[in-house]
Amino acid sequence: MAIGIFDSGVGGLTVYKTISEHFPKADIHYLGDTARVPYGSRSQETVIKYSLQCAQFLVENFDIDTIIVACNTASSYAIDHIREKFGVNVIGVVEPGAKSAFMLSANRKIGIIGTRATIRSQSYVKALQALSPGISIQQTACPLFVPIVEEMLIETEIAENVVKHYLDELINKGVDTLILGCTHYPLLKGVISKIYPHVSIVDSSEAIIACIEELSVDTLQNGIREIYLTDESPAFETLKNVLAGGLASKKVTL
Repeated sequence: MAIGIFDSGVGGLTVYKTISEHFPKADIHYLGDTARVPYGSRSQETVIKYSLQCAQFLVENFDIDTIIVACNTASSYAIDHIREKFGVNVIGVVEPGAKSAFMLSANRKIGIIGTRATIRSQSYVKALQALSPGISIQQTACPLFVPIVEEMLIETEIAENVVKHYLDELINKGVDTLILGCTHYPLLKGVISKIYPHVSIVDSSEAIIACIEELSVDTLQNGIREIYLTDESPAFETLKNVLAGGLASKKVTL
């Protein structure tokens, strides 16, 4: 049995990298829907439709028993639909990230950053409030973070200025823990930590590891690694070299 991972594009490679490192013998198949990126600006109905198509590709072509929805927007809208249609384990990034932030926060003041769609969905807010109704939550969309990552401007003054632009007000409200609610954002962890060293940062890709272990997923196969994408993407190729060791990708049509 294998693990399937899908994302709207390249950001999910941060999840792919983390899972690959933790489970070196697992068979892992990654699909980046680069032809239709971004999901963050789509309607809920469209995100669900695209997510079901991505899941279908993985289930029909590989011996998948666990699907990781590495896209925060798809995790916000499509988890239950995928689980119901395909009957496999489905793990998103929202609930693991919320649980990890709740456990880390000392003052119960948690910040959330993500795409406009993820913030609009209130998915992290709902997950956190389910853990503690009285928790203090601040959130903001950071749309410029994705192009900064995809252009590999991570360790630049531009990145620092944009991080401050989005996060200064949020952090000044007393937040002690910050959820990175987009799979591109872990590549900015270093910059964020440098500017706000007192803030704990939650990377959902790391929180997913515990979920895989809790489900007793069989991760002892042949160590197969495959990456698929639905359209050519320079940004995908750049980040693939950084996060997936330059592993060759194959183009598919959904």
